Amino acid sequence: MFTGIVEEIGRMRRIGKQGQAMVLMVEASKVLEDVHLGDSIAINGVCLTVIAFDGASFTVDVMPETFRKTTLRHMQPGTSVNLERAMPATGRFGGHIVQGHVDTPGRIVSRHNEENAVVFRLEPEDQGQMKFVIPHGSITLDGISLTVVRVDDRSFTVSIIPHTLAQTVMQHKQPGDLINIEYDLLGKYIDRLLSFRGQEAGGSPQGKTGGGMTMEFLAKNGFM
Repeated sequence: MFTGIVEEIGRMRRIGKQGQAMVLMVEASKVLEDVHLGDSIAINGVCLTVIAFDGASFTVDVMPETFRKTTLRHMQPGTSVNLERAMPATGRFGGHIVQGHVDTPGRIVSRHNEENAVVFRLEPEDQGQMKFVIPHGSITLDGISLTVVRVDDRSFTVSIIPHTLAQTVMQHKQPGDLINIEYDLLGKYIDRLLSFRGQEAGGSPQGKTGGGMTMEFLAKNGFM
């Protein structure tokens, strides 16, 4: 679990690719301070597992599903990336609950300055997921916890303060660039629950969506 507060900017040192499988070696410093094999580190918002490390870098595997669903497939040696360690149980929620499970890439449509802020407008590749974007709600872009400003039928905007811009890879992002998007976890669970049609005892819920929530469903499943 992460909070969307980027700890440092790393640099992609080496990329090994075989089909849709990848091995990434990332230069870092802060996230290596207490690293162990098997630890989770988010790279541009993608939760990955440390399989090797030394004093200046760590290595992770990328499986085909992650390759297909994220912008990691476009990485090149030397690319800057946002890094965040998994949050410890005693840590603070500086941002919001972030899983590191990317929902879809999005493309930057525009970027402009608004006094002390930089405003980005993005279009998700999967337009069917725009229902999860809520004005003034939380969203994760390349691992950064941000607040949605405005929403229309196909796109949304976020406004970024100078500190966040300087401490993340957003400083380099321009119109046309792709960014990993993770929607708010609560919205996705609520959507799934509301679309689930209650089944008779012993029945399988697989593929049974639609019909909405009912009082009977809530009672049967222990919600009331």
